[in-house]
Amino acid sequence: MAVALRLNRQGTKDRPYYKIVAVDSRKRRDGRYIEQVGTYDPLKEGVNFTVDLEKAEKWIGVGAQVSETVNSIIRKARTAAK
Repeated sequence: MAVALRLNRQGTKDRPYYKIVAVDSRKRRDGRYIEQVGTYDPLKEGVNFTVDLEKAEKWIGVGAQVSETVNSIIRKARTAAK
């Protein structure tokens, strides 16, 4: 099973809200996921994400593919944690 870390869209029309999730890469975008790693709210000003870096590192360590957007959010979270 190939695992991916990617965004799962939530919210309503014109009010998107995303969960950062570990999911089987063959599943659809908003389908069932394995574990939630964080959140991302693009409409919020300032720090608009939360990430559990331990969970993210665990999934990356076992070979999960990370989408570009999620990779950017994880990088920001790592620098904020320092």
